[in-house]
Order: sequence, then structure tokens, then C-alpha cells
Amino acid sequence: MEETKNTEPQYREEEYDEIDIMELLRKLFKDWKLILKWCGVAAVVGLVIAFSIPKEYTVNSTLAPEVVSRSGGGNLSSLASLAGINLSSMSTADAVYPDLYPDIISSTPFVVELFPVQVDFKYKKEAMSSDLYTYLKEYTRGPWWGKVMQFPFKALGWFMGLFREKEEGVEGYASLNPSELTQEQEDIAKAIRESVSLAVDKKTSVISLTVTAQDPKVAARISEEVIARLQTYVTNYRTEKSRQDLEYYEKLYDESREAYFASQQRYASYVDRNQGVVLQRVRTEQERLQNEMNLNYQLYNACAQQLQTAKAKVQQETPVFTIINPPQVPLKRSKPSKPTILLASIFLGAMIAAVWILWGRDIIAGFKKKDEDAVEAETAPDRE
Repeated sequence: MEETKNTEPQYREEEYDEIDIMELLRKLFKDWKLILKWCGVAAVVGLVIAFSIPKEYTVNSTLAPEVVSRSGGGNLSSLASLAGINLSSMSTADAVYPDLYPDIISSTPFVVELFPVQVDFKYKKEAMSSDLYTYLKEYTRGPWWGKVMQFPFKALGWFMGLFREKEEGVEGYASLNPSELTQEQEDIAKAIRESVSLAVDKKTSVISLTVTAQDPKVAARISEEVIARLQTYVTNYRTEKSRQDLEYYEKLYDESREAYFASQQRYASYVDRNQGVVLQRVRTEQERLQNEMNLNYQLYNACAQQLQTAKAKVQQETPVFTIINPPQVPLKRSKPSKPTILLASIFLGAMIAAVWILWGRDIIAGFKKKDEDAVEAETAPDRE
């Protein structure tokens, strides 16, 4: 008789390491003095860091540019706006639309134009004035650890310079070539790029400009200058073709006016000389001069109309920037936030102390025990 054996699946029990929270808390509470020591050390380090970072002031400005867009889109524009896409900025009639403004203000030609901007500031409680290049080079400071980290590289550069041909150094921006900046000029340009940032809302095309400096008046001054130069840049680009047409029509207008006045003078002089003469050739010449004068007058009149149209077109294509939130001198610093740095340092110190108490000691003890076991294993044969 065959016996049917029912084989039931056997599940292997997996063992999981359970973390005893209460045991961890007891270990931490047992060494609470060590945690307090670490927090105290971290607080001192945090205060040193907070007072070593120079104060910085931030100016926030908001402006709305005039966007010239092609007609069309209809319901598609409404649907795209729900998705956060602005089709009007994508279908602008010119190539410089607001999405390119951040690239414009960070470009080298735009940045180097800010070098000679005059700024007023306070240095060691003394009112001073200089250009932006000199201010960033001589009157701004960084944290002390920046100089410590740069010292090895400067020393290496000085040592390598002993074996190179000495080149005449160029200081300042007296000889400035945007396509070939010196190291000093590149450092100043980099500092300006880091202090100026511009963001564009893709849905509304509203521009948000942020300028940071170690002096509040400098931050406000640079913010005003960036807005003015950005407006000039966009205006010059958008009206470039119209201004070229205007110059061309002004030239035609001047030429046609001179031609008309000259033909008018010739006609009047001929008529005055031949008053009372009834010869046919005199009448024929008079009619020819009169027709020439009328033709020049028609050209003169047409050029005058084209000139007025060109002037109106330049005015029409000149963009308008509406400054929603103008730059203002900030009253409070934006960074560093000393309470935030202090709290973050204390928290980091407490975490390091907790990791040391819970796992660090055991790991170090495990390594020491392995070393001791290895030493005993090596010395055991010698004892035998």
C-alpha cells in the first residue's frame, strides 16, 4: 500500500537584527557629558566661522519687459500657460527674448563694461569712492581660510615663475581686451558674475534681479547700473535695423533737399534773366527747368515722408521696461546668518558625538582586538 506523503513547503526563518532604541538612548544618556563637550567645541567652531565670513547685503529688483510677439496661438497659448510655458516669449519677433537675459548679463562684454562704474562705500567706517574694479580688488575681503587654502598654490606658482620668462604684468583695466583678459581681470569678472544673478519667470516673463555686495550702497548702485545697461542693450538690438533705416532716409532727405533747392535756384535765376523774351527756345528751357524742379520737389517730399515714418518706427520698436520693484539700499545684511551657523554646528557636533558613542568606539575596539590577536598568533610559535 502506497503512502502518499504531503510535502509542505518549508520556509526558512530569516533572522533580523533588531535595533533596540532604548538601549541606544541609554548609551547616549550614559555619556551625556561627552556629548555636551562635543557641542561646546562645535559651538566655538561655529562662532569662529560665523564671525570670519564677511557681511553681505542683497538687493532684489523686479521688472517686466515689453515682449513683442507674433499674432496667433489662440487656445494653444492658453493651454500652454496652464503647463507653465509662455508661447509669447517663444514667438517673439526678435532674437533677444527674456529667457536670454541671464546669458547677456553674464557675458564677458557686458561684465567688463561694469569695471569703470563709480561706487560709494564705507571702508573701516570711512566714506570712500572708487570704480567697481578697484573696490572688488582692494576693498573686499574673504574668510581667512580662503587665504590659507590659496597659499600652497600661490607658493607653487611663485616657484614655477622662477623658471619662466618674466612677462610685464598688466594691472587694472587701462588696457582691456574682452577677448583676452588678464588673470586679475578674469578674477574681477568672476566676482561680478557671482554677485549678480537674474532669473526669468517663463510664464509671466517677469525678471528678478539679485545683486550681492559687502556694502549696501554698492549693491544698490550695481543693481541700478545692470538694469540700465540691460535696457540699453535690448533697445539697441531691437532698434538697430530701424536706426540704420533712419540714417539712410536722413541721408536721402538731405540729398533731395539740396537737389530741390539747387533746381529751384536755377529755375528762378533763368526766369529772372529772360523776362519779356518770347523766343521758343527760352520757353522750352524754362519748362525743362520747371519740370526738373517739380521732380526734385516730389523726391524731396517723398523722402520727408519716409523720414518721418522711419522716426516713428524707431519709437515704436523701442522696448519699455516697467520696474515693478526698484533697487533700494538694504538696511540688514542677508548673510551670514550667525544663529543658523551656530545651530547647525551644534547639531553637527551632537551627531558626531552620538556616532562615536554608539558605533565609533566599538569599531576602534574591534580593530585593536584584531591587531592584538594577530600579534598573539605570531608570537605563539616562538613560545612553543
